[in-house]
Amino acid sequence: MSFGGLSGDISSYFANLKAIQYLDLSHNNLTGSIPDGLSQLPSLALLDLKGNKISGTIPFGLLIRIQDGNLTLRYDQSSNLCSNSTSCQPTKDHRNSKTTSYIVVIVAAVVVVGLVALLLFFIMGRNQGPANIHNESDVQSRNRRFTYTELKVVTSNFRRVLGEGGFGLVYDGFLEDGTQVAVKLRSQSSNQGVKEFLTEAQNLTGIHHRNLVSLIGYCKDGEYVALVYEYMSEGDLQHKLRGRDHNDGCLTWRQRLHIVLESAQGLEYLHKACSPPFIHRDVKTSNILLDANLKAKVADFGLMKAFNQDGDTHVSTARVVGTPGRSVPVYATVLELTEKSDVYSFGVVLLEVITGKPPFVQTPQAQPIHIVKWVQQRLSSGDIEGVVDARMQGDYDVNGVWKVADLALECMAQTPAKRPTMTRVMARLLECLELEESRGAIYTSVSGDTNGIVNTASTSDDPSSSSSMYATTDQPASDVNQSSAALRMGPNSSRASTVAAGPAAR
Repeated sequence: MSFGGLSGDISSYFANLKAIQYLDLSHNNLTGSIPDGLSQLPSLALLDLKGNKISGTIPFGLLIRIQDGNLTLRYDQSSNLCSNSTSCQPTKDHRNSKTTSYIVVIVAAVVVVGLVALLLFFIMGRNQGPANIHNESDVQSRNRRFTYTELKVVTSNFRRVLGEGGFGLVYDGFLEDGTQVAVKLRSQSSNQGVKEFLTEAQNLTGIHHRNLVSLIGYCKDGEYVALVYEYMSEGDLQHKLRGRDHNDGCLTWRQRLHIVLESAQGLEYLHKACSPPFIHRDVKTSNILLDANLKAKVADFGLMKAFNQDGDTHVSTARVVGTPGRSVPVYATVLELTEKSDVYSFGVVLLEVITGKPPFVQTPQAQPIHIVKWVQQRLSSGDIEGVVDARMQGDYDVNGVWKVADLALECMAQTPAKRPTMTRVMARLLECLELEESRGAIYTSVSGDTNGIVNTASTSDDPSSSSSMYATTDQPASDVNQSSAALRMGPNSSRASTVAAGPAAR
């Protein structure tokens, strides 16, 4: 409803939309206060009131959710909104005294901050010497700084490797209080230097969102450089989609939709809520981590750079970053990144989630082809079932899968301006999730079935390493009881006849 020409007070009708998660009323002509009823919306995650003339007190219930990190409220700083009733109603008699009090408090705070900064500066200069002075005060004041010896204790002498990225190896570890962590140790051959590391740590320090992996601390001890992150027990989405541990089973379509929606929320926060905004620059399934409840968090956005603050909304870089097959094809030529570059990469993620296949798909007749071409070839003839991961055994809403496939191809449009924003991607994915959940509710009431993980023994078609990317082979899904398959296909087959021949037709 952004730019919808709405005027007057915010309607109390919105309080009846109990399932709504994103309410975008920006750039209208709304006046008055925020209705108390919006505090009772349990799923509301974003309330955008920018570009209106809202005034009055922010409801207490909304303030609590904002403080807990469960709600993002956007409004113009010049508006007359305030956080409590007393600050909204200053009396004429006390206005001057209050103003004076505010000035005294601000001046005192500035003096204290200045003294602390000077103290830190002298301490750092004394410990490191003039040759190693770096701007680390922000990191030190907000995060724990580990020594290399402490990290050896935390990781049991770097015994267990969780994975490896461009920065270096990632080790499993435990803090003194029993908190499990992931320690990313910079390798000597890493593309990142110490300066880039400090930039990553400082950026991560100020970014907190339920769908972004949190930084717990860091280490810069001589030649040793490391980051300490929260531990995500279920690993990454790539492993869940194509991992070789068959005991994990197969993610259901509903679970996949939840994961990509939560990942989109994390990216949207980087693009829209951070100031200045950030570009991730390496969005891929291995950078989407899962906790014990399969809640998704976006990781490894340390290579990002802020948008140019002079109005130039691109980032130029002296070297190529990102992952082949997941980054914009023309990026290596133009060396220019925008938030739409992240959107392109997210489109690849969506196709991987639909198909269960890697970015380069091995075909029996030819060399591996990019997943977008592989999908387009099948969707052009209306063959959506030939695209979807067969291990899901037909347990999905066909129309919902079509919508996600369409969205993925829009995200990967060659012209950046034609790609949707992550805010729009979130809204579209929410629609698909609602379709699937409504189908699941009907299906459960009829059959008593549940949407858990579908167990299968199919063989992974994901390469075990980047060097074997072009040596993968597709393996057929395991045989499924025919009557069970027919039962699961029932809800979907009734929709199939209404689906158009392909994305372009719709």
